[in-house]
Amino acid sequence: MVHAPTRPLAGMPPVRVNLYSDTQTRPTPAMKQAMMEAETGDEQGGLDPSIDALCDRMAALTGKQAAVFLPSGTMCNQIALLVHCQRGDNILAHRTSHILTSEGGGTAAQAGAQVMPLDGAGGQFSPDTLREALAPGSRHAPTQRLVSVEQTANLGGGTVWSLADLTEIAAIAHENGMATHMDGARLMNAVVAAGVPAAEMVAGYDSVWLDFTKGLGAPLGAVLCGTHAFIDEAWRWKQRMGGALRQGGICAAGCTYSLDHHVDRLADDHVNAATLARGLAQLQGITVQAPQTNLVFFDTSGTGRTAGDVAHDLRMKGVMVSTMGTYRGRACTHLDVDAAGIETALSVFREVLAA
Repeated sequence: MVHAPTRPLAGMPPVRVNLYSDTQTRPTPAMKQAMMEAETGDEQGGLDPSIDALCDRMAALTGKQAAVFLPSGTMCNQIALLVHCQRGDNILAHRTSHILTSEGGGTAAQAGAQVMPLDGAGGQFSPDTLREALAPGSRHAPTQRLVSVEQTANLGGGTVWSLADLTEIAAIAHENGMATHMDGARLMNAVVAAGVPAAEMVAGYDSVWLDFTKGLGAPLGAVLCGTHAFIDEAWRWKQRMGGALRQGGICAAGCTYSLDHHVDRLADDHVNAATLARGLAQLQGITVQAPQTNLVFFDTSGTGRTAGDVAHDLRMKGVMVSTMGTYRGRACTHLDVDAAGIETALSVFREVLAA
């Protein structure tokens, strides 16, 4: 869970370097122009060409049959769980997974399913851990219906699941009659970091989605992909949940622009994250988890100060980070933070810790 002020508070200076989250990115002028020029129609009736084109592109990108445009990644997760699961079913996922920690209890409230939390370093469970969690069918126990992974694993440190583990986990699930789902909020970060095409990375997963509002920098939108039958049922839940749109192509055009212009540059965010991590690791009392993508997690316990205290003092000097517990902080690089911004942030970190 992220704890930090998300809007200016009285007496606080303007934000100079925003490392709070990649959700803080703003559409570029060129993206705004593409959005203003988008061809639109009534999306609910299948008449918005910009949304149709984005969904076709995402289905091809992920190697799936069909796709549906949704307002948010959380809605993608929740609709996928509603399609895959029945009430009382068990979902196997890491204990730090977004569906368990950060969606307001939606899995239980809406799908009526429960998450069986699995352990593992870096927000990932191993194939062996999954095997050990398998239970024989019993009328006394919930049905194990779905295995879910998160790529990248946010609370695990933005780690990238290996293709070998993803493939083996999917095979185990399918061999035991379970469906598979991938929370792909930062999927393209994983694709760029690992050098593995998206379709290959998600081949074993019955459903997958991509969020355009994080490192890709669009203001709204995510796309959920799967079979034709899965997407047909997802559309029904989209309608029930009030997610059907009208001229949503304005937003879809921003997402398409991000696919054209903001995927390869994710590598810049990864480089900036590595630079930030190296600088933080040199500060007395700070322990840093080596980043694999654009998320830098650091521990402040060695300074004798909480992460919240450090985050507050940073904010008072114009640098914004998030906190994930008493001593755990997170800094997230994205397209609104360049190399100079990283150096500014490190300078402010030094001032705050020296004080």
